[in-house]
Amino acid sequence: MTVEEQRSEDVLPTPSEANPIRVLIVDDHALFRRGLEMVLGQEVDIEVVGEAADGSEAVTMAKEMAPDIVLMDVRMPRRGGIDATSAIKEAVPSAKIVMLTISDEEADLYDAIKAGAMGYLLKEISIDEVAADIRAVYGGQSLISPSMASKLLSEFAAMIKNKDDRPQLPTPRLTDREMEVLRLVAKGMNNRDIAKQLYISENTVKNHIRNILEKLQLHSRMEAVVYAVREKLLEIT
Repeated sequence: MTVEEQRSEDVLPTPSEANPIRVLIVDDHALFRRGLEMVLGQEVDIEVVGEAADGSEAVTMAKEMAPDIVLMDVRMPRRGGIDATSAIKEAVPSAKIVMLTISDEEADLYDAIKAGAMGYLLKEISIDEVAADIRAVYGGQSLISPSMASKLLSEFAAMIKNKDDRPQLPTPRLTDREMEVLRLVAKGMNNRDIAKQLYISENTVKNHIRNILEKLQLHSRMEAVVYAVREKLLEIT
């Protein structure tokens, strides 16, 4: 994906009752799916267009329905969520996938990001928060449960140690402010919290993140964190 394509994805219609965010729910527990559907059904700007009980069903339904957002469990029978995420991103590139799972394993988190997920949320979050998270991802944000942020960095640290023989490439120079923003992204903070922390506007945060992605030639904020840790632009503490 080019920078221009990334920018075009950021310019999305404002969700409304007439133009709702189309959501596909993927989870092997029927009661959990129904609970999510009931909660999201109360939101005028969100429409649940389908439910799938495993990754195989999810891929088929995503191809047919082209949802905006896929809420995807990680561990499911027949075909797991991470494998299904890769397949959906290949078949329906516009779909944005959020893992919603009980798994707090570092390997699952890392593999989900590699597969193209734009969010990794634990089911310990309030179900009432899911609608807000859907809107955030639809608007171009990547989300990760704060409790998983340190695990994400730990996984990247291990990756660095195992890849000392990789070719060394010149590292694009980021400004001091861009580095500040990147460090806060790495802590799992969203745009609003970053803006408050740095006493700048949310639009300024978005501009900094866009510049970071341009300079690093990457597609998402989580990819930027992976890159920054790998290239030792960020220290693991």
